[in-house]
Amino acid sequence: MTTTRDIVAAYYAAFNAGDTDAMLALVADDMRHDVNQGEPRHGRALFAEFNAHMTRCYRERLTDMVIFAEGERAAAEFIVNGTYLATDDGLPEADGQNYRLPGGAFLSVNADGLIDRVTTYYNLNDWLKQVGA
Repeated sequence: MTTTRDIVAAYYAAFNAGDTDAMLALVADDMRHDVNQGEPRHGRALFAEFNAHMTRCYRERLTDMVIFAEGERAAAEFIVNGTYLATDDGLPEADGQNYRLPGGAFLSVNADGLIDRVTTYYNLNDWLKQVGA
């Protein structure tokens, strides 16, 4: 039996492998993606667009991962180790700056074993300071 924790761990393993197709295979068609800054995205298609944008602008690997799960809900705490590759709209100029940032997420998994919500949090001011804003 695949547990919520197993599904979330597979999602983050796919993230760390840079395998956005594997990430997309683990999310529901009607998923909700809440980002730290900005409006929620609804649906796998918008999540795929977000991932393509992030892949263009950032290279990130999550370390020190701790996943907590109870029933269909999970929380993850991690350190984001990243490189700012291409300037993101409204943010400072990218010049290959490296950053290390604590982060966390809340997720839920539906009855079909697919992630139907990802809510991510990090400290934007900390990131801005690290990339030289």
